This record gives sequence, structure tokens and C-alpha cells, in this order.
Amino acid sequence: MNKTLFLLLAFLLPITVWGQSLVPTAAPVMKIVAADGTTSEESSYEGSAPLHVRFEAHPENQGARTPLYEWRFLKDGDSAPFLLRYDENTEYTFSQSGSFTVRLLASFVLGKDTVSYEMDTPFRIVITESKLELPNAFTPNGDGTNDVFRAKEGYRSLVEFKAMVFNRWGKKAAEWGNPADGWDGRSGGSDAPDGAYYLVVKARGADGVRYDIKKTINLLRKSIGTGGS
Repeated sequence: MNKTLFLLLAFLLPITVWGQSLVPTAAPVMKIVAADGTTSEESSYEGSAPLHVRFEAHPENQGARTPLYEWRFLKDGDSAPFLLRYDENTEYTFSQSGSFTVRLLASFVLGKDTVSYEMDTPFRIVITESKLELPNAFTPNGDGTNDVFRAKEGYRSLVEFKAMVFNRWGKKAAEWGNPADGWDGRSGGSDAPDGAYYLVVKARGADGVRYDIKKTINLLRKSIGTGGS
């Protein structure tokens, strides 16, 4: 009797395990897309806006079933999602500061039979508050130090940015629209003369903070703090 039972279990166990392995499910992935297009897989991420993120469902054991997807984007403190997406894969650019979760729900339908899936732990994204600081001078002398006038390191979550530099006669010497860029001290194809210039910067942070910066900056081709005759 025991031998018969053992043989029966030995026969049924592989069938049970095989059946379980065919249950449709999903293995969702969140990919952070860098400015150069490269991606990194993360389950949670804290960074600066604008932050471009790709979400992929990666269904498994779907078989002949029809998949239905729902991505729910929720900001912490809200009771309802601010965005729903119904594609297998979707992308979104976070441009507001705060903490967010993104959760995938899926249904796999075959006739009247439906198998449901829901992420146990949603993806989490934290967008930091904005920050912008600008120097007062730069030394574009080709020594590799402070050669370009740009926003100080540590700027973050700027969703709008425009900078312009004017000479003492009000003529525009430079303009750029990305805080990562800047002015190399050239204007009209040649080196701009040393001296004082007027900087105008208008920017907006992901937290709604608006920056309206107007100040004088100094172009000095001799490095600050160096000696010499």
C-alpha cells in the first residue's frame, strides 16, 4: 500500500509543479533613463527632475491568454492615482518634486477564466526639491579649472532654465538653456575681453520655485588667487 501511494505521489508531483509553473504572472521592471539614453534597473530611486523613467511589464507564462495591463501612478498623500496607463510598457517623465509610487496590475484572460496579478511592492520614486546657485566669476584661460561659467555643482530638479550674459553696452554675449551648459568666455567667435558682465537667469524648479537671478559676473583670464607681474 505504501509503495503504491509513493508511486502515485511520484507521478502526480511533477504534474502539480508543472501546472504551477504555467500560472501567468509578470516580472515588472523600472528603468531610469539617463540624459545620454543609457538605462539602469532600479526598484526605488531618488533623483532630480526632470526624471525620465521606463516601465516594462515582462509577462510570463501568458500562453493563449489575453493580457490586460494597468499602471497606477500615485503621489504620496493622494487617495487616487494621478495617472493610469494601459500599455504593456510605458514611459513617464517626473517633473514635480515629491514621493511617488508606480504599481502594475495585470489580468490574463482566457474565455471566462481570469488570472490576476498585482505587484507586492510598488516602485518608488522620490524627486528632490530644486536648488540653483551661480558663481560670481570664472577664468577661461584654458588651464582646465573654472574655464566655463555654469551653475554650481549640486543644482537639481530644474524643469525650466534659461541664462543670458550681456556686456557693459547691453549686447548679448552668450545664451544657454541647460544648467549643465555654460559660457566659455567667447563671443562672436573670439575671446570676450576681461571685465564685468551682466547675468540674467530665469528658471523654475520641480517644486514650483521660480528663480529670477540678475547680477554682475566677472571674466578674469588670470586664475583667481595666482600671483604674477
